[in-house]
Amino acid sequence: MNLYEVVRRPIVTEKGLTKKESENTLTFEVHPDANKVQVRQAIEKIFKVKVADVRTMNNEGKLRRRGRFAGYRSDWKKVYVKLKAGEKMPEYAEI
Repeated sequence: MNLYEVVRRPIVTEKGLTKKESENTLTFEVHPDANKVQVRQAIEKIFKVKVADVRTMNNEGKLRRRGRFAGYRSDWKKVYVKLKAGEKMPEYAEI
């Protein structure tokens, strides 16, 4: 996998922006097969920052219904990437 297959997109939510400002932590959706080492290397190369810690979380797809038809959303993986102290926070989302 190349860097941009590992990191799919930043997750821009109220909770994510609060963590970004207060805890120096970024939130991303990543490829489900990506491990912490691959995520660390991808974030360091894409944003040119030093990573202190990576926490991963697997989310199972929810059951969705449309009348009598039912299906599941896709499973996906979320990561919290904490940057080292003194690192400049990349601005991928401006509000």
